[in-house]
Amino acid sequence: MKKILTSLALLGLVVVGVETASTGAIAAEEAHNAAAPTHFPIDQPKEMDWSFAGPFGTYDKAQLQRGLKVYKEVCAACHSMNLVAFRTLEGLGYSEGQVKTLAAEYTIHDGPNDAGDMFDRPGKPSDYFPAPFANEQAAAASNGGAAPPDMSLLAKARGVERGFPRFVFDIFTQYAQGGPDYIHSLLTGYDETPPAGMVIPEGTHYNPYFLSGVSLKMPKPLSDGQVTYDDGAPQTVDQYSRDVSAFLMWAAEPHMEDRKKTGFRVLVFLLLFGALVYLTKRKVWEGVTH
Repeated sequence: MKKILTSLALLGLVVVGVETASTGAIAAEEAHNAAAPTHFPIDQPKEMDWSFAGPFGTYDKAQLQRGLKVYKEVCAACHSMNLVAFRTLEGLGYSEGQVKTLAAEYTIHDGPNDAGDMFDRPGKPSDYFPAPFANEQAAAASNGGAAPPDMSLLAKARGVERGFPRFVFDIFTQYAQGGPDYIHSLLTGYDETPPAGMVIPEGTHYNPYFLSGVSLKMPKPLSDGQVTYDDGAPQTVDQYSRDVSAFLMWAAEPHMEDRKKTGFRVLVFLLLFGALVYLTKRKVWEGVTH
């Protein structure tokens, strides 16, 4: 009888121990789930005030020139702009001579020549921004296995779905700033602290505005005072992020101002044409009884 009671007591201890362990595991799992995000980006990008916003928006040429400077001195070390030709920089307010000078600062690998050899030469306005790496594999190998995306169309390719009913109002407000809003928020979001218990993969950097996960391979690229401005604009991370985001919007849609002007003229024409058609109809059918 005594042995039976001893066995039951031991069995009870085992059951309690199992229940305690199970409870601890469940609690740990709940804590992990509480810290794990259920959607990306974790935070919605901040809506900024852009000069090119709305149906009558235009680019700020001074801001675009600052953004080009940020791209050249910071972003170009990893990111290409394979679809942007130097000659299009005249749209930033540069003269033809300034564009030639800027293009000549780059070395273009060209060829073959008459001897069948490849050679290097100074850039020309007809050339495109050269990529920092020979190919995508080399880019990935130099950046922890993740190749930096080309920035030519980045401002149009990136953006967060705004959902109903905001996307309905966007039709009338001509909201097209999702990409610049996202890029600005991403560049300024590195200082955010991850929630307690959230697991950040080794070798990555937490950013609540990243579209594809809790963190990304790219470390914080900007810091205050990193790029020197000649026009007295603030040399801060926020200003750098605004300027390069605006520049990337221009790179993705350099003819936006012309498109908006053409659209406005077409709307005015359609309104006048509609009014003339209505008045003509009234005149033609005025004396006809119905």
